Amino acid sequence: MSTIDFSLLPHTPCYICEEALLEKNLQVMERVQRESGAKIILALKGFAMWSTFPLVAQYLQGCTASGLHEAKLAREKMNKEVHTYSPAFKDEDIDEIARISDDIVFNSPAQFHRYYERVKSINPNISVSLRINPEYSSSPVDLYNPCGLYSRLGTTLANFDDSIVSKLDGLNFHALCEQNVDALEGVLEAFEAKFGQYIDGMKYVNFGGGHHITRVDYDVDRLIEVIRTFKNRHNNITVYLEPGEAIGWQTGPLVASVLDIVHNGMAIAILDTSAEAHMPDTLAMPYRAMIRGSGEAGEKAYTYRFGGNTCLAGDIMGDYSFDEPLNVGDKIIFEDQIHYTFVKNTTFNGIKLPSLAIWTKEGKLDIVHEFGYEDYRNRLS
Repeated sequence: MSTIDFSLLPHTPCYICEEALLEKNLQVMERVQRESGAKIILALKGFAMWSTFPLVAQYLQGCTASGLHEAKLAREKMNKEVHTYSPAFKDEDIDEIARISDDIVFNSPAQFHRYYERVKSINPNISVSLRINPEYSSSPVDLYNPCGLYSRLGTTLANFDDSIVSKLDGLNFHALCEQNVDALEGVLEAFEAKFGQYIDGMKYVNFGGGHHITRVDYDVDRLIEVIRTFKNRHNNITVYLEPGEAIGWQTGPLVASVLDIVHNGMAIAILDTSAEAHMPDTLAMPYRAMIRGSGEAGEKAYTYRFGGNTCLAGDIMGDYSFDEPLNVGDKIIFEDQIHYTFVKNTTFNGIKLPSLAIWTKEGKLDIVHEFGYEDYRNRLS
């Protein structure tokens, strides 16, 4: 695999997806499918770089969407299985969602009753499932815990409606966040304890996302065994997984440049990117993004605080140290910035969105999209 030649990059900031690393992740997914019998679909909320979909489609079964626009992207750009879920569908969207989806996932019995007959009349072949809440999760961050106290996501057993069971094709749950297979085993135990009586009547069960399958310490062998054992317990039922982050995990950086270095008690480097606008999970999760060649503050000879080029005082990436002093124009490489970044980024403060690029397996830099003023203007009024 060739190393990115950053001298070929005409402008920063830019997200660069490394095609070989993406395919490596997809090959792990393919192994899980082959050896477990599960089907894996891409969660667009975590990775939606559709210029890579021809490659993704060689390995995965389709996409899971979180509403009309993601469903349209899945149908238009991949055109394999399209599973669509929303915490609440809108009346103005439901007809088109029904036409383009292979599976629709209702969040509550009330939504089921409101739209079941309608979606079936539009698309008689559509599968219908219900998202349930197993009321168990070991998610490490409350912000990303779908089964937390008072969660709006999924139906608890106390609110389940037995009258719809005969019309359901599947049950869905989503309870994980960047976790290993042991967390899934805990969820499955709770799921079967609460909803086990309904499972054998279903065509499939969707285990949701949050499976960090491509992380180096993930127990892939154990995942395969857990899926196979579950299928055997339930008449070889079809199992879906829908990771997003694990597809884009460690597949490329966000490259920025130093615009200025100011001093106020310490050296502060101002970059042409933004934590708030371009790396939102670093503030929301929060976590410290790794920078190539850097150390912790004080670890190396020269320490800098990195700040974004917006007027938000808290638009700070963190403190990093380097062996050599930084200069205006130096490129700063934020590692692992392909998942949950450009799907969530904004034009806050009018800051330019980073370009999207692919470093191909042949060692070429392909700039697939550049953004400009019109992208900022057209989302306003």
